Amino acid sequence: MITEKLFRRYARPCSFSDGRGNTLGEMSAFISPLRYRNKMYIYGVNTAIGYNSEGYYLYIGPASADITGDGISVHCGDDTYLIDRAEKVYYGSDVFYIWAVLRKTVEVN
Repeated sequence: MITEKLFRRYARPCSFSDGRGNTLGEMSAFISPLRYRNKMYIYGVNTAIGYNSEGYYLYIGPASADITGDGISVHCGDDTYLIDRAEKVYYGSDVFYIWAVLRKTVEVN
């Protein structure tokens, strides 16, 4: 599908793994901070373009990398994200892409 080419060309290289650390696959995906235009939130930082919740991210990735299962994490560079919610977006009966809300993990040493 044409979206696969767009992800490979413009998105960040990432991988995803199960809860036991086994790599399930690699893909390219868009990951960006979630920002809210509503200023009713009491935590986080208001920026010029909206609210940054500091830790939650929007994921948009290819249909071939199914991250909608339980216990899956996404890895991009040095960052690891847990999936709070993920859904498939359909075009007719075909999965067009997958979107998710990710939460950045912080390792404690």
